[in-house]
Amino acid sequence: MSFQNLGLSQPVLQALALKEYSEATPIQAQAIPTLLKGRDLLGIAQTGTGKTAAFMLPSIDRLTASKKRPQPRTCRMLVLAPTRELASQIAESARAYSHFSHMSVATVFGGTSINKNRQDVSRGVDILVATPGRLLDLIEQGYLMLRGVEILVLDEADQMLDLGFIHALKAIVKLLPAQRQTLFFSATMPKAIRELADRFLTDPAQVAVTPAATTVEKIDQYVTFVQQAEKPALLTIMLRVGFGEKGNMDRVLIFSRTKHGADRIVKQLNASGIASNAIHGNKSQPQRERALAEFKSGKVKILIATDIAARGIDVSGVSHVINFDLPNVPEQYVHRIGRTARAGAAGVAVAFCADDERAYLKGIEKLTRQQVEIVPLPQGFTAEAARIKAARPAEPPRAARSEEREDRNRVRRPRSRRPSFGSAGAPKTNRARRRASAR
Repeated sequence: MSFQNLGLSQPVLQALALKEYSEATPIQAQAIPTLLKGRDLLGIAQTGTGKTAAFMLPSIDRLTASKKRPQPRTCRMLVLAPTRELASQIAESARAYSHFSHMSVATVFGGTSINKNRQDVSRGVDILVATPGRLLDLIEQGYLMLRGVEILVLDEADQMLDLGFIHALKAIVKLLPAQRQTLFFSATMPKAIRELADRFLTDPAQVAVTPAATTVEKIDQYVTFVQQAEKPALLTIMLRVGFGEKGNMDRVLIFSRTKHGADRIVKQLNASGIASNAIHGNKSQPQRERALAEFKSGKVKILIATDIAARGIDVSGVSHVINFDLPNVPEQYVHRIGRTARAGAAGVAVAFCADDERAYLKGIEKLTRQQVEIVPLPQGFTAEAARIKAARPAEPPRAARSEEREDRNRVRRPRSRRPSFGSAGAPKTNRARRRASAR
Protein backbone atom coordinates (compact mmCIF):
# COMPACT_ATOMS: atom_id res chain seq x y z
CA MET A 1 0.00 0.00 0.00
CA SER A 2 1.21 3.49 -0.80
CA PHE A 3 1.93 5.88 2.08
CA GLN A 4 -0.23 8.37 0.17
CA ASN A 5 -3.33 6.33 1.08
CA LEU A 6 -2.74 6.05 4.83
CA GLY A 7 -3.92 9.52 5.89
CA LEU A 8 -0.51 10.98 6.69
CA SER A 9 0.11 14.73 6.44
CA GLN A 10 1.96 16.39 3.59
CA PRO A 11 5.09 17.22 5.67
CA VAL A 12 5.47 13.57 6.65
CA LEU A 13 4.89 12.41 3.07
CA GLN A 14 7.55 14.89 1.93
CA ALA A 15 10.01 13.42 4.43
CA LEU A 16 9.24 9.91 3.16
CA ALA A 17 9.76 11.06 -0.42
CA LEU A 18 13.12 12.51 0.58
CA LYS A 19 14.12 9.05 1.79
CA GLU A 20 12.61 7.53 -1.37
CA TYR A 21 10.03 5.53 0.60
CA SER A 22 6.76 5.03 -1.26
CA GLU A 23 5.26 1.67 -0.28
CA ALA A 24 4.30 0.83 3.30
CA THR A 25 5.21 -2.51 4.86
CA PRO A 26 2.38 -4.67 6.29
CA ILE A 27 2.96 -3.49 9.88
CA GLN A 28 2.93 0.14 8.72
CA ALA A 29 -0.18 -0.28 6.59
CA GLN A 30 -2.09 -1.82 9.50
CA ALA A 31 -0.79 0.33 12.36
CA ILE A 32 -0.69 3.86 10.93
CA PRO A 33 -4.46 4.39 10.33
CA THR A 34 -5.23 3.03 13.82
CA LEU A 35 -2.64 5.22 15.53
CA LEU A 36 -3.82 8.33 13.69
CA LYS A 37 -7.16 7.82 15.46
CA GLY A 38 -5.41 7.99 18.84
CA ARG A 39 -5.95 4.38 19.91
CA ASP A 40 -3.54 2.40 22.05
CA LEU A 41 -1.87 -0.38 20.11
CA LEU A 42 -0.08 -3.67 20.66
CA GLY A 43 2.06 -4.40 17.62
CA ILE A 44 3.68 -7.78 17.03
CA ALA A 45 6.19 -7.93 14.19
CA GLN A 46 9.56 -9.46 13.53
CA THR A 47 12.60 -7.22 13.50
CA GLY A 48 13.27 -5.54 10.18
CA THR A 49 9.60 -5.12 9.25
CA GLY A 50 9.45 -1.33 9.66
CA LYS A 51 8.13 -0.96 13.21
CA THR A 52 9.87 2.36 13.84
CA ALA A 53 8.10 4.10 10.97
CA ALA A 54 4.86 2.37 11.96
CA PHE A 55 4.74 4.24 15.27
CA MET A 56 6.82 7.33 14.47
CA LEU A 57 5.00 8.59 11.36
CA PRO A 58 1.48 8.81 12.86
CA SER A 59 2.89 10.09 16.16
CA ILE A 60 4.58 13.02 14.41
CA ASP A 61 1.27 13.88 12.77
CA ARG A 62 -0.61 13.71 16.08
CA LEU A 63 1.98 15.89 17.83
CA THR A 64 1.74 18.42 15.01
CA ALA A 65 -2.07 18.43 15.13
CA SER A 66 -2.20 19.10 18.88
CA LYS A 67 -0.27 22.37 18.33
CA LYS A 68 1.39 22.22 21.73
CA ARG A 69 4.92 23.18 22.64
CA PRO A 70 7.04 21.23 25.10
CA GLN A 71 7.48 22.93 28.46
CA PRO A 72 10.97 23.17 30.00
CA ARG A 73 12.27 19.82 31.28
CA THR A 74 9.44 17.88 29.64
CA CYS A 75 8.82 15.86 26.50
CA ARG A 76 5.68 15.27 24.47
CA MET A 77 6.53 11.82 23.11
CA LEU A 78 8.61 9.30 25.08
CA VAL A 79 10.08 6.28 23.32
CA LEU A 80 11.69 3.67 25.57
CA ALA A 81 14.23 1.28 24.06
CA PRO A 82 16.29 -1.47 25.71
CA THR A 83 19.71 -0.60 24.25
CA ARG A 84 21.78 2.42 23.28
CA GLU A 85 22.07 1.29 19.67
CA LEU A 86 18.33 0.93 19.25
CA ALA A 87 17.65 4.28 20.94
CA SER A 88 20.13 6.00 18.64
CA GLN A 89 18.61 4.30 15.60
CA ILE A 90 15.06 5.34 16.55
CA ALA A 91 16.14 8.95 17.12
CA GLU A 92 17.87 9.04 13.74
CA SER A 93 14.65 7.88 12.07
CA ALA A 94 12.59 10.39 14.07
CA ARG A 95 14.75 13.27 12.86
CA ALA A 96 14.42 12.14 9.26
CA TYR A 97 10.63 11.64 9.40
CA SER A 98 10.05 15.00 11.17
CA HIS A 99 12.33 16.94 8.81
CA PHE A 100 9.46 19.09 7.50
CA SER A 101 7.42 18.99 10.72
CA HIS A 102 10.10 20.80 12.74
CA MET A 103 10.07 18.46 15.74
CA SER A 104 12.89 18.54 18.27
CA VAL A 105 14.40 15.13 18.99
CA ALA A 106 16.79 14.12 21.79
CA THR A 107 18.31 10.91 23.12
CA VAL A 108 19.05 9.91 26.70
CA PHE A 109 21.04 6.75 27.40
CA GLY A 110 24.04 5.51 29.34
CA GLY A 111 27.59 5.88 28.12
CA THR A 112 27.02 9.53 27.18
CA SER A 113 27.49 12.73 29.18
CA ILE A 114 24.66 13.19 31.65
CA ASN A 115 25.38 16.93 31.60
CA LYS A 116 24.65 16.95 27.87
CA ASN A 117 21.46 15.00 28.54
CA ARG A 118 20.42 17.69 31.01
CA GLN A 119 21.08 20.42 28.46
CA ASP A 120 19.17 18.56 25.74
CA VAL A 121 15.99 18.34 27.82
CA SER A 122 16.28 21.64 29.70
CA ARG A 123 14.20 23.64 27.20
CA GLY A 124 11.80 20.79 26.55
CA VAL A 125 11.77 18.38 23.62
CA ASP A 126 9.06 17.04 21.34
CA ILE A 127 10.40 13.49 20.96
CA LEU A 128 12.64 11.90 23.58
CA VAL A 129 14.17 8.47 22.98
CA ALA A 130 15.65 6.90 26.09
CA THR A 131 16.79 3.80 27.88
CA PRO A 132 15.00 3.33 31.22
CA GLY A 133 18.02 3.64 33.52
CA ARG A 134 19.37 6.99 32.34
CA LEU A 135 15.81 8.34 32.08
CA LEU A 136 15.20 7.55 35.76
CA ASP A 137 18.54 9.17 36.64
CA LEU A 138 17.41 12.47 35.10
CA ILE A 139 13.99 12.26 36.72
CA GLU A 140 15.40 11.52 40.19
CA GLN A 141 17.83 14.44 39.85
CA GLY A 142 14.97 16.77 38.96
CA TYR A 143 16.08 17.52 35.41
CA LEU A 144 13.11 15.88 33.67
CA MET A 145 9.38 15.54 34.29
CA LEU A 146 6.96 13.28 32.43
CA ARG A 147 3.76 15.24 33.08
CA GLY A 148 3.62 16.48 29.47
CA VAL A 149 3.87 13.09 27.72
CA GLU A 150 1.12 12.66 25.12
CA ILE A 151 2.46 9.48 23.54
CA LEU A 152 4.39 6.63 25.18
CA VAL A 153 6.10 3.97 23.07
CA LEU A 154 7.76 0.80 24.35
CA ASP A 155 9.84 -0.62 21.53
CA GLU A 156 11.14 -4.19 21.78
CA ALA A 157 9.09 -4.62 24.94
CA ASP A 158 10.02 -8.29 25.26
CA GLN A 159 13.71 -7.46 25.51
CA MET A 160 12.88 -4.84 28.14
CA LEU A 161 11.69 -7.71 30.30
CA ASP A 162 14.67 -9.88 29.35
CA LEU A 163 17.05 -7.21 30.66
CA GLY A 164 15.23 -6.81 33.96
CA PHE A 165 13.61 -3.44 33.26
CA ILE A 166 10.15 -4.40 34.51
CA HIS A 167 10.46 -2.43 37.80
CA ALA A 168 11.91 0.58 35.98
CA LEU A 169 9.01 0.51 33.50
CA LYS A 170 6.47 0.41 36.31
CA ALA A 171 8.17 3.35 38.02
CA ILE A 172 8.19 5.37 34.79
CA VAL A 173 4.55 4.67 33.95
CA LYS A 174 3.47 5.90 37.40
CA LEU A 175 4.92 9.31 36.52
CA LEU A 176 3.01 9.63 33.25
CA PRO A 177 -0.36 11.35 32.81
CA ALA A 178 -3.30 8.97 32.69
CA GLN A 179 -4.55 10.57 29.48
CA ARG A 180 -2.04 9.45 26.88
CA GLN A 181 -1.65 7.17 23.90
CA THR A 182 0.43 4.08 24.66
CA LEU A 183 2.04 1.82 22.06
CA PHE A 184 3.76 -1.53 22.58
CA PHE A 185 5.88 -3.05 19.83
CA SER A 186 7.51 -6.41 20.24
CA ALA A 187 9.01 -9.15 18.09
CA THR A 188 7.55 -11.94 20.24
CA MET A 189 4.49 -12.30 22.45
CA PRO A 190 5.36 -14.27 25.60
CA LYS A 191 2.87 -14.39 28.42
CA ALA A 192 4.75 -11.74 30.40
CA ILE A 193 4.38 -9.22 27.56
CA ARG A 194 0.66 -9.93 27.32
CA GLU A 195 0.32 -9.27 31.05
CA LEU A 196 2.33 -6.04 30.78
CA ALA A 197 0.17 -4.88 27.87
CA ASP A 198 -3.00 -5.56 29.85
CA ARG A 199 -1.64 -3.38 32.65
CA PHE A 200 -0.40 -0.42 30.60
CA LEU A 201 -2.72 -0.30 27.57
CA THR A 202 -6.34 0.82 27.41
CA ASP A 203 -8.60 -1.02 24.99
CA PRO A 204 -5.72 -1.52 22.55
CA ALA A 205 -5.96 -2.50 18.93
CA GLN A 206 -3.66 -5.39 18.06
CA VAL A 207 -1.62 -5.72 14.91
CA ALA A 208 0.38 -8.86 14.13
CA VAL A 209 1.95 -9.24 10.71
CA THR A 210 3.39 -12.69 11.47
CA PRO A 211 2.70 -15.32 14.13
CA ALA A 212 4.64 -14.72 17.35
CA ALA A 213 8.14 -16.23 17.52
CA THR A 214 8.34 -17.33 13.89
CA THR A 215 11.40 -16.60 11.78
CA VAL A 216 11.59 -14.58 8.62
CA GLU A 217 10.66 -16.75 5.67
CA LYS A 218 13.42 -15.44 3.42
CA ILE A 219 16.17 -16.59 5.79
CA ASP A 220 17.83 -19.89 4.86
CA GLN A 221 18.80 -21.59 8.12
CA TYR A 222 21.54 -24.17 8.64
CA VAL A 223 23.29 -25.85 11.55
CA THR A 224 26.65 -27.62 11.78
CA PHE A 225 27.49 -29.89 14.71
CA VAL A 226 31.00 -29.20 15.95
CA GLN A 227 33.01 -29.46 19.16
CA GLN A 228 33.22 -26.19 21.11
CA ALA A 229 37.00 -26.04 20.84
CA GLU A 230 36.80 -26.44 17.06
CA LYS A 231 34.36 -23.59 16.47
CA PRO A 232 37.07 -20.92 15.85
CA ALA A 233 38.60 -23.07 13.11
CA LEU A 234 35.21 -23.70 11.50
CA LEU A 235 34.44 -19.97 11.55
CA THR A 236 37.81 -19.13 10.02
CA ILE A 237 37.36 -21.68 7.23
CA MET A 238 33.84 -20.46 6.49
CA LEU A 239 34.86 -16.81 6.30
CA ARG A 240 37.84 -17.58 4.08
CA VAL A 241 35.63 -19.47 1.66
CA GLY A 242 32.91 -16.85 1.80
CA PHE A 243 35.20 -13.91 1.09
CA GLY A 244 37.23 -15.90 -1.43
CA GLU A 245 36.05 -17.69 -4.53
CA LYS A 246 32.48 -18.09 -3.33
CA GLY A 247 32.11 -14.38 -2.70
CA ASN A 248 28.65 -14.77 -1.17
CA MET A 249 29.31 -13.10 2.19
CA ASP A 250 28.91 -9.34 2.05
CA ARG A 251 28.44 -8.43 5.72
CA VAL A 252 28.57 -11.06 8.46
CA LEU A 253 27.15 -10.62 11.96
CA ILE A 254 28.42 -13.19 14.47
CA PHE A 255 26.80 -13.77 17.87
CA SER A 256 28.73 -14.82 20.95
CA ARG A 257 27.10 -15.76 24.24
CA THR A 258 29.57 -13.76 26.33
CA LYS A 259 31.51 -10.50 26.14
CA HIS A 260 34.85 -12.20 26.71
CA GLY A 261 33.94 -14.73 24.05
CA ALA A 262 33.26 -11.94 21.55
CA ASP A 263 36.65 -10.36 22.21
CA ARG A 264 38.35 -13.73 21.89
CA ILE A 265 36.73 -14.35 18.50
CA VAL A 266 38.09 -11.01 17.28
CA LYS A 267 41.61 -11.96 18.41
CA GLN A 268 41.37 -15.39 16.81
CA LEU A 269 40.17 -13.98 13.50
CA ASN A 270 42.82 -11.27 13.53
CA ALA A 271 45.46 -13.95 14.10
CA SER A 272 44.21 -15.58 10.90
CA GLY A 273 44.35 -12.32 8.98
CA ILE A 274 40.60 -11.65 9.07
CA ALA A 275 39.58 -8.17 10.24
CA SER A 276 36.62 -7.86 12.62
CA ASN A 277 35.22 -5.75 15.45
CA ALA A 278 33.24 -6.56 18.59
CA ILE A 279 30.30 -4.74 20.15
CA HIS A 280 29.10 -5.51 23.69
CA GLY A 281 28.42 -4.03 27.11
CA ASN A 282 32.06 -3.71 28.16
CA LYS A 283 32.84 -1.43 25.22
CA SER A 284 32.64 2.32 25.67
CA GLN A 285 30.00 4.23 23.75
CA PRO A 286 32.56 5.67 21.26
CA GLN A 287 33.97 2.16 20.69
CA ARG A 288 30.49 0.79 20.03
CA GLU A 289 29.62 3.63 17.68
CA ARG A 290 32.89 3.24 15.78
CA ALA A 291 32.47 -0.54 15.40
CA LEU A 292 28.91 -0.13 14.15
CA ALA A 293 29.89 2.68 11.77
CA GLU A 294 32.68 0.60 10.23
CA PHE A 295 30.28 -2.31 9.83
CA LYS A 296 27.62 -0.14 8.19
CA SER A 297 30.11 1.42 5.79
CA GLY A 298 31.61 -1.92 4.88
CA LYS A 299 35.08 -0.92 6.06
CA VAL A 300 35.03 -3.96 8.38
CA LYS A 301 32.67 -6.62 7.09
CA ILE A 302 32.56 -8.80 10.21
CA LEU A 303 30.98 -7.74 13.51
CA ILE A 304 30.84 -9.93 16.62
CA ALA A 305 28.06 -9.06 19.05
CA THR A 306 26.38 -10.27 22.20
CA ASP A 307 22.60 -10.38 22.61
CA ILE A 308 22.57 -6.97 24.29
CA ALA A 309 23.18 -5.45 20.84
CA ALA A 310 20.95 -7.79 18.85
CA ARG A 311 17.94 -5.47 18.61
CA GLY A 312 19.83 -2.26 17.92
CA ILE A 313 21.77 -3.33 14.85
CA ASP A 314 19.82 -2.14 11.83
CA VAL A 315 22.24 -2.53 8.94
CA SER A 316 21.06 -3.14 5.41
CA GLY A 317 23.03 -5.74 3.50
CA VAL A 318 23.79 -8.20 6.31
CA SER A 319 24.08 -11.32 4.19
CA HIS A 320 24.86 -13.83 6.95
CA VAL A 321 24.18 -14.22 10.65
CA ILE A 322 26.36 -16.80 12.39
CA ASN A 323 25.40 -18.13 15.80
CA PHE A 324 28.88 -18.98 17.06
CA ASP A 325 27.17 -19.85 20.36
CA LEU A 326 23.54 -20.90 20.35
CA PRO A 327 21.39 -18.80 22.70
CA ASN A 328 19.99 -20.57 25.75
CA VAL A 329 16.74 -18.59 25.35
CA PRO A 330 15.01 -19.69 22.11
CA GLU A 331 13.40 -16.30 21.44
CA GLN A 332 16.85 -14.72 21.18
CA TYR A 333 17.52 -16.86 18.12
CA VAL A 334 14.60 -15.16 16.37
CA HIS A 335 15.99 -11.73 17.22
CA ARG A 336 19.50 -12.65 16.16
CA ILE A 337 18.73 -14.00 12.72
CA GLY A 338 16.31 -11.13 12.14
CA ARG A 339 19.38 -8.94 11.56
CA THR A 340 19.55 -10.41 8.03
CA ALA A 341 16.85 -10.54 5.34
CA ARG A 342 15.81 -6.98 6.19
CA ALA A 343 13.73 -4.75 3.94
CA GLY A 344 12.65 -7.67 1.77
CA ALA A 345 16.14 -9.02 1.07
CA ALA A 346 17.16 -12.66 1.44
CA GLY A 347 19.60 -13.86 4.08
CA VAL A 348 21.43 -16.86 5.53
CA ALA A 349 21.65 -17.94 9.18
CA VAL A 350 24.23 -20.53 10.23
CA ALA A 351 24.47 -22.05 13.71
CA PHE A 352 27.42 -23.86 15.29
CA CYS A 353 26.06 -26.46 17.71
CA ALA A 354 28.30 -28.15 20.29
CA ASP A 355 27.22 -31.25 22.18
CA ASP A 356 26.10 -29.26 25.22
CA GLU A 357 23.99 -26.94 23.01
CA ARG A 358 21.78 -29.60 21.43
CA ALA A 359 19.03 -28.89 23.96
CA TYR A 360 19.13 -25.21 22.91
CA LEU A 361 18.72 -26.23 19.26
CA LYS A 362 15.77 -28.43 20.16
CA GLY A 363 14.13 -25.51 21.98
CA ILE A 364 14.68 -23.24 18.96
CA GLU A 365 13.11 -25.74 16.57
CA LYS A 366 10.14 -26.18 18.89
CA LEU A 367 9.60 -22.42 19.16
CA THR A 368 9.97 -21.71 15.43
CA ARG A 369 8.07 -24.86 14.44
CA GLN A 370 10.64 -25.82 11.83
CA GLN A 371 13.69 -28.02 11.63
CA VAL A 372 17.03 -26.40 10.86
CA GLU A 373 18.85 -28.05 7.98
CA ILE A 374 22.06 -29.85 8.95
CA VAL A 375 25.26 -29.12 7.02
CA PRO A 376 28.23 -31.45 7.66
CA LEU A 377 31.72 -30.28 8.53
CA PRO A 378 33.81 -29.42 5.48
CA GLN A 379 36.10 -31.97 3.89
CA GLY A 380 39.52 -32.13 5.50
CA PHE A 381 38.24 -30.11 8.46
CA THR A 382 40.25 -31.95 11.16
CA ALA A 383 43.62 -31.32 9.49
CA GLU A 384 42.81 -27.70 8.69
CA ALA A 385 41.53 -27.09 12.22
CA ALA A 386 44.75 -28.48 13.69
CA ARG A 387 46.81 -26.25 11.41
CA ILE A 388 44.83 -23.11 12.36
CA LYS A 389 45.00 -23.92 16.06
CA ALA A 390 48.77 -24.47 15.92
CA ALA A 391 49.28 -21.12 14.19
CA ARG A 392 47.49 -19.15 16.92
CA PRO A 393 48.99 -18.00 20.22
CA ALA A 394 47.76 -19.84 23.31
CA GLU A 395 44.93 -18.21 25.26
CA PRO A 396 45.85 -16.99 28.76
CA PRO A 397 44.06 -19.05 31.43
CA ARG A 398 42.64 -15.87 33.03
CA ALA A 399 40.40 -15.26 29.98
CA ALA A 400 38.89 -18.71 30.30
CA ARG A 401 38.19 -18.20 34.00
CA SER A 402 36.59 -14.81 33.28
CA GLU A 403 34.23 -16.34 30.76
CA GLU A 404 33.26 -19.10 33.17
CA ARG A 405 32.31 -16.44 35.73
CA GLU A 406 30.40 -14.50 33.09
CA ASP A 407 28.44 -17.61 32.08
CA ARG A 408 27.55 -18.29 35.71
CA ASN A 409 26.45 -14.73 36.39
CA ARG A 410 24.69 -14.04 33.12
CA VAL A 411 21.00 -13.08 33.31
CA ARG A 412 18.63 -15.95 32.60
CA ARG A 413 14.92 -15.55 32.24
CA PRO A 414 12.64 -17.59 34.47
CA ARG A 415 10.52 -18.53 31.49
CA SER A 416 10.70 -21.74 29.47
CA ARG A 417 13.38 -22.17 28.61
CA ARG A 418 23.21 -24.04 2.45
CA PRO A 419 25.06 -22.89 0.89
CA SER A 420 27.60 -25.57 1.79
CA PHE A 421 30.94 -24.13 2.63
CA GLY A 422 32.45 -27.61 2.87
CA SER A 423 33.34 -27.75 -0.76
CA ALA A 424 35.89 -25.14 -0.73
CA GLY A 425 21.14 -11.85 36.00
CA ALA A 426 18.37 -9.51 36.18
CA PRO A 427 19.57 -6.43 38.15
CA LYS A 428 18.21 -6.47 41.69
CA THR A 429 18.74 -2.83 42.72
CA ASN A 430 17.79 0.45 41.13
CA ARG A 431 21.44 1.33 40.68
CA ALA A 432 22.25 -2.04 39.08
CA ARG A 433 19.17 -1.80 36.92
CA ARG A 434 20.17 1.64 35.69
CA ARG A 435 23.68 0.41 35.07
CA ALA A 436 22.25 -2.30 32.80
CA SER A 437 20.79 0.34 30.52
CA ALA A 438 24.30 1.60 29.80
CA ARG A 439 25.30 -1.71 28.26
